[in-house]
Amino acid sequence: MAEWVKAATTEECSGEGCVHAATPEGEAVVVVKVDGEYFALEDRCSHQDFPLSDGSIENGQIECVFHGARFDVRTGKAKSLPAIKPVKTYPVEVRGDEIWVQVGG
Repeated sequence: MAEWVKAATTEECSGEGCVHAATPEGEAVVVVKVDGEYFALEDRCSHQDFPLSDGSIENGQIECVFHGARFDVRTGKAKSLPAIKPVKTYPVEVRGDEIWVQVGG
């Protein structure tokens, strides 16, 4: 069953291009801030399971630091090789100074 869980605070992910690792309810999630909006993706590159939270944000994409695969932060779609599969995305809500992510389900 899907539920909303707190993943971070806006202070923890305040700067443009922020990359913040979280594990709400045991799910590895990376919260990113792009163009003033927050997005949440599975914190595992679909190429070889490395954490995307070690990477960086550029042009609305998060890049895996290990092999250079890039993913669209809005859709999770793989944008460059070696990744061909998307990563899971999660709905995000900002409640006051807290960032909530809908996980499960």
